[in-house]
Amino acid sequence: MSPIDADGKGKHVRESHVEMVELVLPNDTNQLGNLLGGRLMHWIDIAAAMAASRHSNHVCVTAAVDEISFFHPIKLGELVILKSSVNRVFNTSMEVGVKIFSENPLTGEKKHSNSAYLTFVSIDQNGKPVKSVPILPESHDETRRFEQALFRREQRLRHREESKRIWSEGPSGQG
Repeated sequence: MSPIDADGKGKHVRESHVEMVELVLPNDTNQLGNLLGGRLMHWIDIAAAMAASRHSNHVCVTAAVDEISFFHPIKLGELVILKSSVNRVFNTSMEVGVKIFSENPLTGEKKHSNSAYLTFVSIDQNGKPVKSVPILPESHDETRRFEQALFRREQRLRHREESKRIWSEGPSGQG
C-alpha cells in the first residue's frame, strides 16, 4: 500500500497502527507485585513513537504527554498489550493514542488497564521539525478520536499559555 492515499492527501490511521506486547517480570514491579508506572510509561512512549514514525516516515520525538489513566493494576507475570495509532496530525505535531490491556496468560482474561495521549513532532536529519501528511480517519471510532484530539490540543495550548503567564510572574508571596 502506498504511504499516501490515491488523492495524495494523507495516510490512513491503520498505517500507523502498532501493537506491542511485553511480559511483566520481577524487575518491572513494585513491592505489591504490580507493574511500575514508570516502566509502563516507558513502554507507552515507545509504542507511541513507533506509531508516529510509521505515519510520518521520520524520526519523531515526544513533545508532550497529555494524560495517562490507570484503571487496573497489571500484575507480575501478566502480558501488557499496547495498541497505538495516530489520532490527528496538526502541522509538525501529531497526537498518538495508546490503549493498554493486561492479559492473564493462564486464563486468557483481558482488561483495559490504561489509556494515554501523547504529542510527537516529526524531525528531519538536522533535528528540525517537518510537516507531516494528514491522517485520514475511516471508521466511526477513528473519526471520534480525530475530533477529540482537536479538543485536547486546544486544552494543551491554553494550559501552556497559562503556565507561561504564571511562571513569568515569579513566585508569589515574595517581594
